[in-house]
Amino acid sequence: MHLAILGLLEQRSPVGRETWRSFWDQLGDGSLDQAQAVALLASLATRLPDHETLRHLLDSLAERRPARPADRWPGTVNVVGTGGGPRTFNVSTASAFVAAAAGVRVVKTGSRAYSSSLGSVDLLERLGIRLTSSYEQTAGTLERYGIAFAGPFVYPAQLTRLARTVAPLSMKPFGRFLNALGPFLADLPVTAQVTGVSASAPLAELRALAGTVTDRTLWLTTNDRGADELLGFADNTVHRNHGDEFTVKAGELVSSEGGFDDIGPAADPASAPDHFLSVLDGTAGEVATRTVCLNAAALAVASGHLTDWSRAVAAAEEAVRGGAARALAERVRADRARPPARTGGAAHV
Repeated sequence: MHLAILGLLEQRSPVGRETWRSFWDQLGDGSLDQAQAVALLASLATRLPDHETLRHLLDSLAERRPARPADRWPGTVNVVGTGGGPRTFNVSTASAFVAAAAGVRVVKTGSRAYSSSLGSVDLLERLGIRLTSSYEQTAGTLERYGIAFAGPFVYPAQLTRLARTVAPLSMKPFGRFLNALGPFLADLPVTAQVTGVSASAPLAELRALAGTVTDRTLWLTTNDRGADELLGFADNTVHRNHGDEFTVKAGELVSSEGGFDDIGPAADPASAPDHFLSVLDGTAGEVATRTVCLNAAALAVASGHLTDWSRAVAAAEEAVRGGAARALAERVRADRARPPARTGGAAHV
C-alpha cells in the first residue's frame, strides 16, 4: 500500500509533498489499483487530515497544473461553498447573479450534488447555462456579462483520474472530503473568494488552510445555524485569511424573521429552474430575497466593489426588485446557442 495511504490511516502527521508526488506519479502511470484509490478517498472522507498534510496535498496538485494567465482578473470574486448543513435552494448561485447584476464581477465554481439533491452544476444544466471550458472563455464571458460559471478545467486533472480509477464506484460516498476541500482546489486568477462553510465541514482545518493563502482575499463564512451561507436569522461569522474575523448578527443588516422552511429547495428537481428564477425576481418570498441579498452583499464587500455593507445590501435588493438579476440570468440562458465567448490576452489584465 502506498505511503500516502498508510500515513493517512495511521494518522502520521504530516504526509509530505514528496509522498503526494509519488502517489500522483503512480496514479498517472497506472501502477495504483482501484483498491488503493478507494482506500485513499475513504480515509480522506472519514477523517480529514491535519492542515499541513492538506497543504502538501494541494501544493503537489498545484505544481502539476498547466500554466494559466499570470495576471489576475481585477475586482473579481469567486463564490463557492462546502455544501452540507440544512437543505436550502442554491443560495450561492443566486447570490452570484444578484451581485453581478449590481455590478460585481463574479466567477462561480461548484460541482454536481454530493450531499444535496441538486448541486450548482446540476441547476445550471437544468437552466441551460453553459460552463466555460478555458480561462480564455471564462474571461470573455466575464467581460460580456459580469459573471461566468467555470467548468471542470479549474480543478486538478488528477481528480478525474481518481474518479476513473475507482469506477464503477461513484465518487458520491466521498463527498464530504470533496466538498470540504473543493473550494481550495479550484485555480482561478480572482482577487477574492467567499466560501460558505457548513457545520459538517472541518472549520479548524479550513481556517488553517485559508491562512496559507496569500494570492487573494479569502473569506470563510459560518453561522450558528450550521448552513454554508449567510443567514439573516442567524449570527454569522466571517473568518478572513489575514487571521481576523467579524460578526454579522441576526437582524443587523436584514430582518431576522423567517427560517429554513422559507428558503428550502424546490419541491422536486424538475421545478428547480422556475423556483430559482422566482428567487431572482423576488417572488419566492421575502426571506429568500433577504438571504440572497445578504450573500450578494458579501461578494460586493469582499471584492472591494463596495465597502459599506448597508449600501451593498441595498444595491442587491435593487438588482432583485428592479428586475436586473432575473434579466441577467435570462440573457445568459438565451445565449447558450452562441459559440463560447473568447477573448485575447488583454481581458486577463
